[in-house]
Amino acid sequence: MSIPAFAALLERLVFTPGRNAKIALLKRWFAEQPDPDRGIGLAALTEELVFTTAKPALLRELAAARVDPVLLALSRDYVGDSAETIALVWPPRAGANAPPPTLSEVAEGLERTPKAELPALIAGWLDALDAGGRFALIKLVTGGLRVGASGRLARIALAEWSGRPVEEIEEVWHGVAPPYLPLFRWLEGKGERPDPRGTPVFRPLMLAHPLGDSDLAVLQPEDWRAEWKWDGIRVQLCAGPGGRRIWSRGGEDVSAAFPEIVEAMDFHAVLDGELLVIRDGGEVAPFADLQQRLNRKTVGPKLMRDYPAGVRLYDLLFEGEEDLRALPFDTRRARLEAWIARVRPARMDLSPQIAFASVAQLSAIRAGARAASIEGLMLKRADSPYVAGRVKGLWWKWKREPLSVDAVLMYAQRGSGKRSSYYSDYTFGLWRPDGRGGEELVPVGKAYSGYTDQELLWLGRWIRNHTVARFGPVREVEKALVLEVAFDAAQRSMRHKSGVALRFPRILRIRRDKPASEADRLDTLMALVGNREAKAAAD
Repeated sequence: MSIPAFAALLERLVFTPGRNAKIALLKRWFAEQPDPDRGIGLAALTEELVFTTAKPALLRELAAARVDPVLLALSRDYVGDSAETIALVWPPRAGANAPPPTLSEVAEGLERTPKAELPALIAGWLDALDAGGRFALIKLVTGGLRVGASGRLARIALAEWSGRPVEEIEEVWHGVAPPYLPLFRWLEGKGERPDPRGTPVFRPLMLAHPLGDSDLAVLQPEDWRAEWKWDGIRVQLCAGPGGRRIWSRGGEDVSAAFPEIVEAMDFHAVLDGELLVIRDGGEVAPFADLQQRLNRKTVGPKLMRDYPAGVRLYDLLFEGEEDLRALPFDTRRARLEAWIARVRPARMDLSPQIAFASVAQLSAIRAGARAASIEGLMLKRADSPYVAGRVKGLWWKWKREPLSVDAVLMYAQRGSGKRSSYYSDYTFGLWRPDGRGGEELVPVGKAYSGYTDQELLWLGRWIRNHTVARFGPVREVEKALVLEVAFDAAQRSMRHKSGVALRFPRILRIRRDKPASEADRLDTLMALVGNREAKAAAD
């Protein structure tokens, strides 16, 4: 499979909005492309392909050697994406007529070429490609394709193409490596199912549906079990003779960021739980504290001491080699309680169940979730098996109601990937006294979602017409546009001048009817949220 063919796939994925249409593109690609190129492309799409020798800085240096630095900087500012900028402005070398490389040639070249010879190798590939091919090559080399095709979507496409259940593919996925030759042989009926051989593979998580009013109206308390919905990240702990892994809900390996949890996984089991920062006495810290640990390749003793991680356990999926997922929830819960009492794993505890006799009582309990800095409630049928995905009627999530503020747009930045042509990232702020008898705006968050396509276009025009300063790809705008922003909670943030940031902010509507002077004040936000973290930030 040549780079131009891969570039064509990426372009179609970017400009194909529908999920089913994306799956159709991937199915056709799996069927038509040869090995090992289709496996290399699959690894790139699922972000499983990592080249450590070629860094983004190398690509920037190559471009700077061919393009005027001022033109390159201005182009990057306008385009908003380094890879796309280099692909568009790259001037081919006169006389270059080499054929475009295949994916396998690129992978092999990056692995075997000495570091000193890499610049010439990559420059030669860029010379042999058009702008679309260059963009695909750069993304392949540096990672982060961002074409709207997640690892889960790719595995669903594999399942539909092959006729195998996606759950079976999920359970062998982490036991095979790019270019996935055993996987494709199995899916095509030419080989045996890959055997992970004790590898701590990811099992698809069971997910919950939001609880609606109609669902609540028919809920029978005796059939359900309630737990707190903790404000952390969902994880799966897999440990046994083949190794130890901490998987995120999407199947991403996050073990490196939490070595103390990995060290504590001295058992043979698969567990479902919530990763949290848990301080002395069992107090759960705000999500902002956990963010200090996320997405890190290594962590030092100070970070582990300042932000001690723990896991609050929900479910037991495997005990040793025994698969418990088909058992009723009550049975699995009893097994989990007995397992914890026997094993006593460090840095882990049991998420308590909440007793309730009526829906009204449960509603009153939920109402106190915000004061306790908890996201809400989880409701699980007592007889529910543990099944992959979101099966309606087995598990419900009943989150606390969101809050909202009217904030003023302060800065805008272009998005990435298919949004690189739009100003789609918005920093907004609230008013507070400036100490000189007046008021100033201080940022409290950044929103990336909530608007319609029409609102996105309108916002882009408004931003271009009301820009007062530029800082690279960021535009500062007149403090004149009010956005109604919904959010789940507020938490301390040293990154914001206000000392507080909003949790999961999204734009509810554009308040063209409201002057900026009437936007909310910071003290209004503190009073609205009313939790101890917001009060600490106000102090």
